[in-house]
Amino acid sequence: MSQQVKAVISWAIVLWSSYIFLGSLPYKFTGHPDTQHIFSTIGNWLGTFLGDGIGGLFTKVGAFGVGGFELITSLVLLSPALFWLINKVGGSKIYSRARIHQIGGLMAAVVMAGAVFFHVFSPLGIEVLHEGKSDGGSLFKAAVSVLLGGVILFFLNRSNDKELTA
Repeated sequence: MSQQVKAVISWAIVLWSSYIFLGSLPYKFTGHPDTQHIFSTIGNWLGTFLGDGIGGLFTKVGAFGVGGFELITSLVLLSPALFWLINKVGGSKIYSRARIHQIGGLMAAVVMAGAVFFHVFSPLGIEVLHEGKSDGGSLFKAAVSVLLGGVILFFLNRSNDKELTA
């Protein structure tokens, strides 16, 4: 597969993942009731076997921790665009888009593996129900799509160092 095709696929995954991550930040950082429901459900569940301290801590700060990691992941994923602009002005290549997308893909996959895990194994469920309303599984589907995208991004951009200059 050519480096240009890999780059186009990578950027499509990056834009989707960043859309999901950045779009959720206002909910995570403002204590939105849906976010409180999600993290308290998981925190209460964690508290049953890890203790109330850990469960309570997750309930209290989990949204900020996850949101912070998603923000950092988005910045990593999008950073090659800034580096490209700097390169155009400065004329020297200071990064590898592929290497950065590989790292960002791994970060995205890790955080979404956690989300998928909690949807499947905790009382949160695949379809989140809160105040009589269902999300129709949209949060789970978004998590799975970003998890798969992150894995694809990681493997798609895994090459020898000579190829990582595209």
